[in-house]
Amino acid sequence: MKPAPIPADDAERVADLHALNILDTEREERFDRITELAADVFDVKMCFVNLVDAKRQWFKSTCGLAGVDETSRELGFCAHAIFEPDVMIVRDATKDSRFSDNPFVTGDFGLRFYAGTVLHGPAGKPIGTLCLVDSVPKEFAARQANQLKKFGALVQAELLRKS
Repeated sequence: MKPAPIPADDAERVADLHALNILDTEREERFDRITELAADVFDVKMCFVNLVDAKRQWFKSTCGLAGVDETSRELGFCAHAIFEPDVMIVRDATKDSRFSDNPFVTGDFGLRFYAGTVLHGPAGKPIGTLCLVDSVPKEFAARQANQLKKFGALVQAELLRKS
């Protein structure tokens, strides 16, 4: 497992996230509608609005995963995705050296497919992702990546409206 690198400006990135005052707030229908629709459109088991704090990934919305509010940043796929210039696509996590021995891949969760698009905070720093997850490998075309970015833009607009 290769944890995502921590950039030199991570304190500024985390401050941008905290400026939203959204961490550890209740779930909201406006985010849940987007994750439910995205999971349906992309035919995946799970979809999350995931915000990457200094040491954890916190879920503002989850579709297809109950009872989990956060995970360690060190284990998270989204901690990698926030630094990708485009949609990060992992078609089969068992074949990706960054994730093949990750407990989410090797354990009961059985994560195989991941696609995530970055969300930005008020100052433009990467603060999280809208991500799709499944327990089976999947192909993901350029058209689908563009659609995921559009769903991400909806989430980002809601996040910024909150600030």
